[in-house]
Amino acid sequence: MFGRPVGHQTLGVDATLEEPYSVQATGPVGRSRRSLKHNDTFLVLNEHADVGVSAVGTDGLFHCDTRFLSRLELFINGMQPLLLGSTLSDDNFLLTADLTNPDIVVDGHVIFQKDTIHIVRSIFLWEDTVHQRIGIRNHDALPATLELTLKVDSDFADLFEVRGTVRKRRGFLERKRIDSSKLSYVYRGLDGRVRQTTINFHPSPAKLNVGEAIYRLELPAGAVFSLFIAVTCENSNGVSHASFTRALLSAHRKMRAAKAGAGSVETANENFNEMLCRAAADLNILTTDTPQGPYPYAGIPWFSTTFGRDGIITALQMMWLAPEIARGVLRRLAAYQAVADDPDADAQPGKILHEMRSGEMAALHEIPFGLYYGSVDATPLFVLLAGLYFERTGDQKTIAELWPAIEAALRWIDGPGDPDKDGLVEYRRLSPDGLANQGWKDSFDAIFHADGSLAEGDIALAEVQGYVFAAKRLAARCARSLGLLDRARALEADIEQLAERFDAAFWCPEIGSYAMALDGAKNPCRVRSSNAGHVLFAGMAANDRATKVANVLMEANSFSGWGVRTIAKGEARFNPMSYHNGSIWPHDNALIALGFARYGLKDAVNRLFSGLFDAATHMDLRRLPELFCGFQRQRHRGPTLYPVACAPQAWASAVPFALLGASLGIEFDTQMTEIRLRDARLPPFLDEVTIRGLRLGKAEADLRVRRISDNEVSLDVVRSKGTIRLSIVPAA
Repeated sequence: MFGRPVGHQTLGVDATLEEPYSVQATGPVGRSRRSLKHNDTFLVLNEHADVGVSAVGTDGLFHCDTRFLSRLELFINGMQPLLLGSTLSDDNFLLTADLTNPDIVVDGHVIFQKDTIHIVRSIFLWEDTVHQRIGIRNHDALPATLELTLKVDSDFADLFEVRGTVRKRRGFLERKRIDSSKLSYVYRGLDGRVRQTTINFHPSPAKLNVGEAIYRLELPAGAVFSLFIAVTCENSNGVSHASFTRALLSAHRKMRAAKAGAGSVETANENFNEMLCRAAADLNILTTDTPQGPYPYAGIPWFSTTFGRDGIITALQMMWLAPEIARGVLRRLAAYQAVADDPDADAQPGKILHEMRSGEMAALHEIPFGLYYGSVDATPLFVLLAGLYFERTGDQKTIAELWPAIEAALRWIDGPGDPDKDGLVEYRRLSPDGLANQGWKDSFDAIFHADGSLAEGDIALAEVQGYVFAAKRLAARCARSLGLLDRARALEADIEQLAERFDAAFWCPEIGSYAMALDGAKNPCRVRSSNAGHVLFAGMAANDRATKVANVLMEANSFSGWGVRTIAKGEARFNPMSYHNGSIWPHDNALIALGFARYGLKDAVNRLFSGLFDAATHMDLRRLPELFCGFQRQRHRGPTLYPVACAPQAWASAVPFALLGASLGIEFDTQMTEIRLRDARLPPFLDEVTIRGLRLGKAEADLRVRRISDNEVSLDVVRSKGTIRLSIVPAA
């Protein structure tokens, strides 16, 4: 994933030269941003419900990686309204901004006082249209004469332009007034595509031109005036003002239908309930209907598209509660699996997609990410997810459908994924325009040796070997279920050899953990990193190794009090403000927690769980962002935010559900139709958890878990439907 802010130097390396597609942080963020999304369209705006006033210019209405609206800003008598308050609904659907007038001055005299005009802006996004209602009420005892102005514009900037990439040439933009209530902005791109934004106003303004709409209002005391704006992407006919109410009702009906039958979680802790509610709402808006099924797009604003790794990790975190997400992810990634060599796209047969882009710059190959495969971990993770999905659901039909894609991925793992044939999966970018590092820590300086020197050559990441181990183990079980016994035995033999090979090459007793990676000369990067925790998630570590790794990850240099840092304090490139070298990523911590749970390290699980929960209580909307800074936790201070982190971000939104699953130790036995809570615990901030609609096959149950002590819980089955058993079992 691309997202590194640039402009700083680390150990003599100029980041600006290494990362041409990073997100640039060149100025203050300004007002708080809010995001709305539906399918391939999203809107970033501020708390006033304005678009286009950010100091760094990152807001707007985006559709298929192009900005269709760059400005929609409200003025009252030439002045910006004052903010009274702004609310994003619990389901992330409707933003409501309450505004009022400042003192209105004419010829040096205040003609009416501030706080006499109440303005309510209600805005939502449905399909490819932004709908907005502006309601105005005069609370003065006297009539009010107002001029309401809406400044509008569209620049059709490619998303990568908005992120900071400079283009030498652009297409042709035409701005025109269609009639007294409609504006049209048409962009003829260099890729041959015509993109169009249509803006409708109702009622018609007193004056309308290509840059502004002006309403002149005479409001009696207590009077109310409403106007409607609809901004549509692509649709040349636009929409009428009446669509605001119709679209609102239609959207709510469809959202309710989509949630019907879904599992849910409620607890005795209201703060955690808010965290869960926001996380579920974020996942709902990020999940996009694709031809292959629902797919969680990675994040807003920079990653609102199909990312292989992100979709897979989001799905596996949600597996216990919502396995249908995994099915959509698997089918979509199988549909776009590489079938031929294409060095410009880092593609090889069997590889799983890293990133998909549909903007003008991708079409013109100004960026390499139209269909880009520069990820070393998405392919084994794809196989791993398929195996976990089968374990969770017993859905043999879907696994049979996916088996050719699974086999192609396994061939890549054993073939091009292992160029030197040493039994380890390595990466090296095939194109100079691609990613230098191709694991989830893909900053150019993220993989380094203990002295700070960057790793070179074909790099083997620790966590990737773990993913391969787990993928082959799970694929063997799938093969047996399909009657492919010889294939299952071959895969099982592979994983035994891989575990031995990995331990010999990666274990570093001097740091008490696994090396982060091996460079091209097979020299280990002896750096204490969170990568080792993913090895535990995969289940490849021996029990004694797992305990030592956990001890390193939970000591003060790694665990900040809020979460585990990507790189431990004291390592050569540690920087708590960096993207990958000392920051805290919630999804990284969730995978580590799942690894701890696998080895029965539940105290460590709940320390991580508590730290991230505490962090979220300080976050806007109780929302865990993509990442935050890795400074040590201090009394009476919250965590330090990372300035250009995406929020919402799918794999961060899934974290509270993954952590709860790790703490409770939820397991599913499809053959016995049994749900087990293995060595179930609850963290100190949770005394009771109720899970509704937990499904296993055609059966489902509602269950309540109560915390009795630090090491013990009770289980009550509140409701069951169909044949299903639930039990608490001790640690394995």
